[in-house]
Amino acid sequence: MQEVDFLVIGTGIAGLTYAYKMANKFQDKKVLIVTKATAEETNTKYAQGGVAVVFDPENDSFEKHIEDTLIAGDGLCNPQTVEIVVKDGPDRIVELIKLGTNFDKEKSGDYKLGKEGGHSEHRIIHHKDITGWEMERALLETVSKLSNIEIIKHCFVIDLITQHHLGYLVTKSTPDIECYGVYVLNLETNQIETILSNYVYLATGGNGQVYRTTTNPAIATGDGVAMVYRAKGRIENMEFIQFHPTALYEPGLLGQAFLITEAVRGDGGILRNKSGEAFMERYDERKDLAPRDIVARAIDNEMKITGTEHVWLDCRHFDKEKFIEHFPNIYDKCMSIGIDITKDMIPVAPAAHYSCGGIKVDEKGRTSIRNLYAVGECSSTGLHGANRLASNSLLEAMVFAHRCFEYVSQKVMKGVPPNQYRKTAPIPEWNAKGTSHPKEMIVITQSLKELRQIMSDYVGIVRNNYRLQRASKRIDMLWDETEDLYRSSKVSPQLLELRNMITIGYLIIKGAIFRKESRGLNFNTDYPEKSNLIQNIVL
Repeated sequence: MQEVDFLVIGTGIAGLTYAYKMANKFQDKKVLIVTKATAEETNTKYAQGGVAVVFDPENDSFEKHIEDTLIAGDGLCNPQTVEIVVKDGPDRIVELIKLGTNFDKEKSGDYKLGKEGGHSEHRIIHHKDITGWEMERALLETVSKLSNIEIIKHCFVIDLITQHHLGYLVTKSTPDIECYGVYVLNLETNQIETILSNYVYLATGGNGQVYRTTTNPAIATGDGVAMVYRAKGRIENMEFIQFHPTALYEPGLLGQAFLITEAVRGDGGILRNKSGEAFMERYDERKDLAPRDIVARAIDNEMKITGTEHVWLDCRHFDKEKFIEHFPNIYDKCMSIGIDITKDMIPVAPAAHYSCGGIKVDEKGRTSIRNLYAVGECSSTGLHGANRLASNSLLEAMVFAHRCFEYVSQKVMKGVPPNQYRKTAPIPEWNAKGTSHPKEMIVITQSLKELRQIMSDYVGIVRNNYRLQRASKRIDMLWDETEDLYRSSKVSPQLLELRNMITIGYLIIKGAIFRKESRGLNFNTDYPEKSNLIQNIVL
């Protein structure tokens, strides 16, 4: 059992930003970061497009960025949150630049600003087509220089520790649930350890792996959201899963698909159907630069009409050198599978990309559980509403990491006692008595396959009541089977991820069933109109 001053779970931009700031301010205190893979393997790493930020006041304004975000969010954004993120954004970007992040510049020295779907102006600051990777690189280098930060890799967080583990009854209605730390499975020693902290910070990323095809890496299994739900914390708007319209289509590929960033359409890429028709003008006056929910549904509809598994993204009219300069990673990937963008169109199809809902937090990153904070894709701040505006996610992570840092550091300096119940009893060690290794791993892999099939077939871009009810019945069965297996088995990463993903699937389905309307990313053919009632679905 070890105790640290600040515990951070996750090494993406949300986790590293907070950890760096906290360690820099409190150099006499220890910041421990745990990650279940390598430090570099995060959702941030795969963010291609860039960061939406008002950097050109002559042509752009906070008001325009706010309006674009509200329109994309389809009536469900929290206006206060939107204003906070948009107005704080430039300062956070400047901080990152000072830490050594390189963003592309014009010959004049001004930063190059791209345009993406849903944006009224050019405001996307980027580093080629690997923006997330570059931001993460700069932060990891910064963190490595601070002696009071330790990163433990290959360390899987199993569950949050609350007063439930002290023998108290904890339910959804318990008003003062407290977090004391976490139980973790150290994948290098295969031992379960207890890590305690007065301040636990979740930056665990998204959950795209619950679907058959996703732009997310293998680690994106919704661990943080699932843990908070099991700990009786509040989860919000999980039904809003954003499908990126243009993932590279590769026949037979399952799991992580290569992302073709929206910036390609921002630079003039045209979506075409099987017949070569530029079809987006039939769906929205903004054509290829409509918000992602509209473009994804349009592509889905075209694929169903034509009976094809993809549409085409036409970049043949691009200047080759400029394309390579802006999108070198995409160019190399396409060439590696025999696609020459100067001669060939790129086959693309929607893939699960981003979770707009998550752990419900306030404007300081506080969850409904005391001493537990959540930032980044695992959280629900109210910024995205029913649909995320392109390139707002990295911005949100930086702004909320900073706001959370400010709040927690004030608490530390004031000497606020963080815990109540912990004084009453010692934290127990993990109890694995009576468990054994599963006889066959096929049980886990098959259940995972079933889950992805259910979510992709029944809870995708377009939904209806019949599909959702079928999905609900099947997920309940998988839940029961997996919980039985969990109670009798020694924990493993595969079992833990399966358990978390089934929880995520359950939350998405329940949210979609409760939402009797079509709004943003939740399109239900049985409720094609928006409800007059504006509501967040909290589970």
